[in-house]
Amino acid sequence: MLYCLNPSCQKPENTSSAKVCKSCGSSLLLRGRYSIIRPLSQGGFAKTFLAQDEDRRRAICVVKQFAPSLFIPAAYQKAVQLFNEEAEKLIHLEDHPQIPTLYAYFQEGNCLYLVQQFIKGETLMELAQKQTFNEVQIRELLGDVLPLLQFIHERKVIHRDIKPDNIIQRENRQFLPVFGRGNGGEYVLIDFGVAKQWTGNLLSRQGTMTGTPGYAPIEQMRGIAYPASDLYSLAVTCIRLMTGIFPKDDGSDELYDNLTGNWLWREKLPEGIEFSPQLGAILDNLLSDYVKERYQSAGEVLQVLQTKVAKNVAVAQSSKKAINQPKAKAIETAEKKEPVNQVSEFEVIRLDARGKEINRQRKIAESFVEKLPGGVSLEMVSIPGGIFLMGSPRGKYLTREYPQHSVQIKPFFMGKFTVTQAQWKAVASLPKVSRVLEKEPAKFKGKNRPVECVSWEDAIEFCARLSRLTGKSYRLPSEAEWEYACRGGMMTDFCFGETMIPQLANFDAGVSGGWFGWKKQEIQETTDVGSFGFANDFGLYDMHGNVWEWCADFWHDNYQEAPTDGRVWKIGGDDKFRVQRGGSWCSNLLMCRCAYRDRDLVEKKEDNLGFRVVC
Repeated sequence: MLYCLNPSCQKPENTSSAKVCKSCGSSLLLRGRYSIIRPLSQGGFAKTFLAQDEDRRRAICVVKQFAPSLFIPAAYQKAVQLFNEEAEKLIHLEDHPQIPTLYAYFQEGNCLYLVQQFIKGETLMELAQKQTFNEVQIRELLGDVLPLLQFIHERKVIHRDIKPDNIIQRENRQFLPVFGRGNGGEYVLIDFGVAKQWTGNLLSRQGTMTGTPGYAPIEQMRGIAYPASDLYSLAVTCIRLMTGIFPKDDGSDELYDNLTGNWLWREKLPEGIEFSPQLGAILDNLLSDYVKERYQSAGEVLQVLQTKVAKNVAVAQSSKKAINQPKAKAIETAEKKEPVNQVSEFEVIRLDARGKEINRQRKIAESFVEKLPGGVSLEMVSIPGGIFLMGSPRGKYLTREYPQHSVQIKPFFMGKFTVTQAQWKAVASLPKVSRVLEKEPAKFKGKNRPVECVSWEDAIEFCARLSRLTGKSYRLPSEAEWEYACRGGMMTDFCFGETMIPQLANFDAGVSGGWFGWKKQEIQETTDVGSFGFANDFGLYDMHGNVWEWCADFWHDNYQEAPTDGRVWKIGGDDKFRVQRGGSWCSNLLMCRCAYRDRDLVEKKEDNLGFRVVC
């Protein structure tokens, strides 16, 4: 279907083959290149449409139409002003990957048009219709949007309309956003139509109210805005996502008490949604009616958040129930045996298909630390449940990787790193359960290097001893759990994007180097876990390369009749072999992909084969 842009057209819908509108006779090709598919939104002077650019191989884009009435000169002048200001802001800010790129702006007929990058994903308002947000999700949102606001404010621009409808979570994941953690991808800020330049401490023009009631602070409703005004609106967005309460069409708002001027978000939290005192204090600060009482910059808020993370902030109640542990406490001594709940901060990176960095950001993950004998620690990261597509599309890679199929995964915990030699030695020193374990089996020595030269049977014994020590059920991951965890929500070949480079993982780049112009990698052995510095979006390190990782499943030649619930696949197949995943220091690029799978005998020991545990 094609859509007519004539504002006065009574029947704008047309067939996809039409050249002119059947109702009003207007051309259906804007400026000779943009075909309008359907409306997206409407507000004020503007309408937004989904379109395709015929000059760019029908690439999807967004067309924003400004169609003020020519009979109201003041309205027309205001629309032209907003149009030019939005275009200028987008050009000024478009270098940031979380702001849509402006492709064109022009006038045609009596209307003004902006053509922008289409951001595939869902707005926070759309996500809020499916779930309320917990603390981890709110911290992820703040950790993602605050640096963006800092970027905008440093360029003397105030957005002035921060709200759930204007923040899109980019769709780079394909599991459902209903399992206790956001479905990932960076957040993109849209609609700069009311953004203004600011000078010193005031907007350059006062007296014009812009923004959305129920989100805009008092000073903005009076026509004045500061960077702290955007922070106020972001805080309001957060408490509405946590409570699921939004302003009603009649102007009423049960989240705000007009008589006392107080936000009632604590009283309105759904059952099971709790928050730490630190996050509550940050939100209360930003929700102050008085500008001077708020944090004055996004960077200041971000610094406070990061400081709290470093001090092991208490995590959301839902995750506490998941691991059935008492209230989170700080580590008091190295000898303390109880696992310690914490929030860990990490950095993720994105590459394009040529291996060029296109984005990086900091995120957080819930985890707990298991104390092992000898002062050794084992950190277990919380992996949220979800649904994902396992394997590769038919014909893209190897037959063993298809049919690609949907799998639902329940929440679990996974080792932040592969088991290290120090962790192995600590557990191997415990009493035997079924078989004897060599305390120092690895070829490439180093306490923080992954243990290798351990068989699948050895890994099972390690899990049995660890389970007996802790009272928890430690085991090897199922193959589905491993791939889900490796992807971290991504559907690309690697958790970093469509490719991987030697600076991000320990693998043999010699074979692949000709494709990308890399120099031959000379490591040729294992490296310390986490030494490349970047995690995937779940907070797991070294999921590609370094050592292959044992999984619990019998080997099957393909995914015909594979389970769809994430369980270990022990029906059929060859029980003499077990699955191994992730590639190693001597594997080429293709063997390190998320979907690549291989096998080995249960008793096999190699210097490129290790494992990580789940709980």
